[in-house]
Amino acid sequence: MIYYVSRTGTKRNLDAMRSAGFRVLISRTGAWRSEGFRYCLDSGAWTDFQMGRPFDEDQYERMIAALGADADFVVLPDKVAAGRQSLEMSVRWMNRVRSINDLVLIPVQDGMEHDDLAPLMSQSVGIFLGGSDPWKLATMKPWGDFCRARGVHYHVARVNTLVRFGMAAGAFATSADGSSAARYAATVPLLKAGVDLARKYRDAVEATK
Repeated sequence: MIYYVSRTGTKRNLDAMRSAGFRVLISRTGAWRSEGFRYCLDSGAWTDFQMGRPFDEDQYERMIAALGADADFVVLPDKVAAGRQSLEMSVRWMNRVRSINDLVLIPVQDGMEHDDLAPLMSQSVGIFLGGSDPWKLATMKPWGDFCRARGVHYHVARVNTLVRFGMAAGAFATSADGSSAARYAATVPLLKAGVDLARKYRDAVEATK
């Protein structure tokens, strides 16, 4: 599992993140700096949702134009907990973002079904598990099975505890992200233990095939 941490400018936290082998998640709503890390790009829709404001499409366009080519992947725009409306928004941006980066992730939100996403999946289009916490926890494993069966990238958002790491590992997540290490350097050893646990679990399962 690859682990991304919300970007921070705090040197102590960055040093701890670098020593753990973490990468950085750059959000449209934050500072657009990689701090020398490998990175992915997030649309910032979750922050907009929390702040009660509309999605800034012009700002997203500027971000992907500036940083999209070198990102590990780019998360497409979405509408939190909006089901099919969210998917329609993501699909509308898909071709534009794929013209910049070879891997885009569609955020899945409350109410989306596997049949909604199946026709869109490919080696260049994967899944970003978002949505409300209750829905995400209830559907993490089924979405993981969906992605594993198709060999596509599967990312789980907001993973900051060993319990969540265990669930993400059991769902065979390709990558995950969290914000804890960006705020508290002391949490890095715990998060690294979670990443190591997830990798060992995946290796053990693969070895039994």
